[in-house]
Amino acid sequence: MSRRVDYTDGKQLPKDMQKYWYQRYRYFRLFDQGIRMDKEGWYSVTPEKIAAHIAQRCACDVVIDAFCGVGGNAIQFAMTCHRVIAIDIDPVRLMCAKHNAKIYGVEDRIEFICGDYMTLIPRLKADVVFLSPPWGGPGYLTQDEFDIKRDIPMDGEFLFNETCKITKNIAYFLPRNSNPEQIGRLAGSGPENTCEIEKNVLNHVCKAWTAYFGDLVAVPERVNGKEEEAGGAQVEGEEDQYFDGGEKERQDQCFEGREEGYEYGYENGGYYLEHD
Repeated sequence: MSRRVDYTDGKQLPKDMQKYWYQRYRYFRLFDQGIRMDKEGWYSVTPEKIAAHIAQRCACDVVIDAFCGVGGNAIQFAMTCHRVIAIDIDPVRLMCAKHNAKIYGVEDRIEFICGDYMTLIPRLKADVVFLSPPWGGPGYLTQDEFDIKRDIPMDGEFLFNETCKITKNIAYFLPRNSNPEQIGRLAGSGPENTCEIEKNVLNHVCKAWTAYFGDLVAVPERVNGKEEEAGGAQVEGEEDQYFDGGEKERQDQCFEGREEGYEYGYENGGYYLEHD
């Protein structure tokens, strides 16, 4: 299986993808040291600042990156976790991930497995699982709403339920046009019946959502009769975090959102967070 992975000039990318070249340092700050990505890696890798934030949220002993791609998230997990199991079904992307991890000096903390995560589930053990399954390419943004059951190739709801067999602690990286109510319903099928949804914003643009389940949820604490967020610090730099925390007793939720200003919240016993 042979395809280009050593891009050194944006003109080597197809014209409709050259915009990604100008964001290469957001994907990997060490890009110039020889980072390798195949064509799909250019539009599917998680920007480094967002990956680093997620890794902090998921810090644990053993974490599984179930769809590691070219290694953006796995590299950051290796900086906060004792051991990372990075899985990808594509050998070329897995080769890129190994190479990129070496550039960051963390390859010794990552076990790379070439295989189908869905078939490996019965043999896997971990404290946390990070799910970033294929979204079907950049075309997902043309949809009014991304359906995690229909638009994720292996059925995103089935994927979540199968992952619960490994651990209740799941971080699910999803498109920004996903249906939050559909994400919230996943919590009803999970062990803890609770969920937190976080907006991942880079340079004032929402890039994706991360849904946290199990012990990864930042549970609101009630202080002097008011609910405050536990662990809700804003990330420094270009990435601002806007998120909605979960409740221990999940209720029917009414989600509201507005693209400009990135306000986001829910009602029925929940609370509302807003950042400028």
